[in-house]
Amino acid sequence: MHATRKLWTWLAVICVFSFAVLGWVGAEIYLTAPPIPKQVVSIEGKVLFSEGQVTRGQEAWLSAGGQQLGSVWGHGSYVAPDWSADWLHREAVALREIWAQREFGAPFEQLDVSKKGALNARLKEEMRRNSYDANSATITLSADRAEAVRQVAKHYMGLFGDARELDALRSQYAMNSNSLTDQDDLQALPAFVFWSAWAAATDRPNEVDLSYTSNWPHEPLVDNRPSAGAGIWSIASIILMIGAIAGMVMLHSTAKEEADPVAPKADPLFNLKPTPSMLATKKYFFVVIGLILAQVGMGVITAHYAVEGQSFFGYPLAEILPFVVSRTIHTQFAVLWIATAWLATGLYIAPAISGHEPKFQKLGVNLLFYALLFIVVGSTAFGWIGSLQHKGTAFAFWIGNQGLEFTSMGRIWQILLFVGLLFWVTLLGRALWPALKTPSESRGLIVMVFLAALCIGGFYATSLTWGRQTHYSMIEYWRWWLVHLWVEGFFEVFATAVIALLFTRLGLIRAATANSAIVLETIVFLFGGILGTLHHLYFTGTPTFVIAIGAMFSALEVVPLSLIGIEAYRNYQRSKVAPWVATYKWSILCFIAVGFWNTIGAGLLGFAINTPIALYYMQGLNLTAAHGHAALFGVYGMLGIGLLLFCLRGLSDRAAWSDRLLAPMFWMINIGLGMMVFISLVPAGIYQAYASVTTGMWFARSPELIHSKVMETLVWMRVPGDVVFSIGTVFLALFAWRLMTGGKKASATQTVAGSNRA
Repeated sequence: MHATRKLWTWLAVICVFSFAVLGWVGAEIYLTAPPIPKQVVSIEGKVLFSEGQVTRGQEAWLSAGGQQLGSVWGHGSYVAPDWSADWLHREAVALREIWAQREFGAPFEQLDVSKKGALNARLKEEMRRNSYDANSATITLSADRAEAVRQVAKHYMGLFGDARELDALRSQYAMNSNSLTDQDDLQALPAFVFWSAWAAATDRPNEVDLSYTSNWPHEPLVDNRPSAGAGIWSIASIILMIGAIAGMVMLHSTAKEEADPVAPKADPLFNLKPTPSMLATKKYFFVVIGLILAQVGMGVITAHYAVEGQSFFGYPLAEILPFVVSRTIHTQFAVLWIATAWLATGLYIAPAISGHEPKFQKLGVNLLFYALLFIVVGSTAFGWIGSLQHKGTAFAFWIGNQGLEFTSMGRIWQILLFVGLLFWVTLLGRALWPALKTPSESRGLIVMVFLAALCIGGFYATSLTWGRQTHYSMIEYWRWWLVHLWVEGFFEVFATAVIALLFTRLGLIRAATANSAIVLETIVFLFGGILGTLHHLYFTGTPTFVIAIGAMFSALEVVPLSLIGIEAYRNYQRSKVAPWVATYKWSILCFIAVGFWNTIGAGLLGFAINTPIALYYMQGLNLTAAHGHAALFGVYGMLGIGLLLFCLRGLSDRAAWSDRLLAPMFWMINIGLGMMVFISLVPAGIYQAYASVTTGMWFARSPELIHSKVMETLVWMRVPGDVVFSIGTVFLALFAWRLMTGGKKASATQTVAGSNRA
């Protein structure tokens, strides 16, 4: 007990320290972020962009799809370009061409080497010179560069408008015409994209060859190359990771662990009678399965748009379901169904653990269910309507689609969801209260489950921190507080604690051992996980020390994954300790799959892109998508399915249970996911990474490469994996249908058979 108290103390110290540092970093980002000019003018005094247009352009871009339609500074979707890289390259080429035509009377490509070299050197000097005047908040450009900016701005206005000559390009970008219908928004959009590219190439004050985005994206024309810090801290982080893994392996090999207890002769939960509130959670799990099917369907459509752009096998589907809507639903539903599965699991196990059914608990569970259903349907419908009917920036922010990946629902829906999550924590806490206040061997586990739930609910408040006109660097800072800390922090803790708690209730592990182990694992998870948030912010207009902190602590996130295979093997052994454990076979196999995908998806594929030098070339490419699919679905998706099956086992007629449906479900989902990742996404990401390293980020995300024969072939190579995966989800749906309908038939058959025997 004394050792456990010391671990809790260390956990508290680490959390306070880590969040203090994370808060300090946020303050520094706020103070040193790329300045937003009041106006951009030519040296002749002509105004290119006036006061407020950069901010309004940011709002316009987000309302048009934002991170669901291309990306800025590498964050967003992968079919359309990274707009900051695209603008930077177009402006550089246009400026160089202006000089070549005026001074040599020929296109740049027809000039000799010496003339090309002279113009390239001049281009670098022009593009990297910081002409921002802090006193007047004005960026001043040369007359030639101002002309290049006008040319690129015209292209962008036509692209997001309805210029007929750009129809083919829009199709390649999977975007519809008239993405922006308000003329003021359309004129402001280029201001924001210009600013994002200006910050990416212009040297910081008092720095040489170091832009506000630490020289991201890679663009040889303006000498945007990785900084020395990116390389040095990448090497340091790898050394730290290897040393930390060696230390953990050594500690694990020398530690004496108690053997698992002798398994009970019968299932300890066999006679558990669900309370009314526990029974009320059943509908949550069926909705989860419906959301999975919808998410998979939208994923298939979204992936296909990478080939046809605006059609689905010839049908003009984009007219009613454009790419920005299908991808929004695909990413948003992934978070929603996983979170719903976990919420329902908490509500199910709380009364079972405490043996206490609070008054009106069933009413609360039902009220929360319909509130969540209202939020899911409402946010999806209004986001869809807003995108189709171009309702404008205010509608998009408050009630439609905010255009931010994984946090896209409008602010009103975010507020309602935050209230719903706090209500969930309240329901969970009141049901767990008797167990929380009563000393027991498993109280530490119960406390950890509740604290993780409290953080899951409470930290959703970070989605309310930005406004319509918040600086883009700060939006990214707060957005990753939510996405990263949920996924690689509190979700990890909640998952580990719940699994340990379930195994202790089944009598397969000792509660006393699990208590200490969970606190220790939480320390390891959060020590790297909290400050590891910064690896998402290397190139988003942040100070250079973000690269150092993010690289080192992100490397530590991989350390606990080095031993996860051992835990997976032990879980497999536990599934064999007694005949009755086979009842939970598929839940346990899902937990084992979580360990596998944690090692592959989060560990291998995650660390492959998370060092600064790797992410410099790979941010926003398909290797990011490979990591995202393997980690999000492989880890949290499989965990959600495992918890769903565990709870449904206690909520359903055992005669309706069908392992024959669960076996193909489990294997096809996992095999299909592996095929999707390693046959399509990883090769596509490597092909893009080569283009990024050799030519530049603009080319890796250009239609020339995205719609090349190689890339389109790799998209088609997703089909076998997608089909196998989708069939697996259909088996899960059939299993759920059998529970809803087959149980009654099975019970009736057994009753008739019993009467005949009598």
